[in-house]
Amino acid sequence: MLKRFRRITRSVYKEIQKYLFKVGPVELTDGTGLLSGIVDLFEEGAAMGKGVLEVTGRDVAAFCDDLIQDSKTYAEIYLESVAQKGNQAKDKKK
Repeated sequence: MLKRFRRITRSVYKEIQKYLFKVGPVELTDGTGLLSGIVDLFEEGAAMGKGVLEVTGRDVAAFCDDLIQDSKTYAEIYLESVAQKGNQAKDKKK
């Protein structure tokens, strides 16, 4: 039973990791410990006898989105820089 729990937990964690690296929240590289916080959350859930999907819910992507909803992503930073460059180009034409 414990092996199965660990396998499921590892599988869900890898999916979360893959999703977050694809979405690209800045916190993944600035050392705030988002991923280690998820591990802590899983451990707390296990200590209370909860399975990993009881912690995350069935929609793991929605769980991830909730975790990073207030976080900047690299895509957002890129779009902001493109918009700034566009505005600077417009200002030069005036």
